[in-house]
Amino acid sequence: MRPEKTYLIEEAKNHLSKSEYFFLTDYHGIDAKETSELRTKLAERGAEFHVVKNSSIRLAANPDLVDGLDSHLKGHTAVVVGGDDASGVAKVLGEYFKAKKKVTVKAGALGDRSLSAEDIKTLAQLPGLDQLRAQLLSLLNTPATSLVTVLSAPARGMVTVLKAKADKG
Repeated sequence: MRPEKTYLIEEAKNHLSKSEYFFLTDYHGIDAKETSELRTKLAERGAEFHVVKNSSIRLAANPDLVDGLDSHLKGHTAVVVGGDDASGVAKVLGEYFKAKKKVTVKAGALGDRSLSAEDIKTLAQLPGLDQLRAQLLSLLNTPATSLVTVLSAPARGMVTVLKAKADKG
């Protein structure tokens, strides 16, 4: 294999290894300024946008995933990787497409599962990682708050009775 091709495959492997997920997008019609804007929005979520050759992705990706993604590895393809919050990155891509009508999501992978464009749209509708953490903390905090309220009720009742007695007498 030619050294240039080996380099491109290694580069694609490096990109795909940056996170548990990756999204394949069609970047046709996007200019340099718009690409920079999209990269900035993705960087806020810790993600990156890279133009990669389809053949490099085929050779770099997990062979089990390639079977599910092969039909999407045609035309202009860029890969979005990185960051811990796949849902948040999918939201950024969805919002960018709504605003610009460019950079459509073709497919992707999460862990060892290939995702269709519809799966990624569903992923984008899920709450973000920070919101899920807040909900979990709220769930963990609620029983403790309820317990304190129940345990303090007899003391509050006693104070109320004593205050009423003091006000009367």
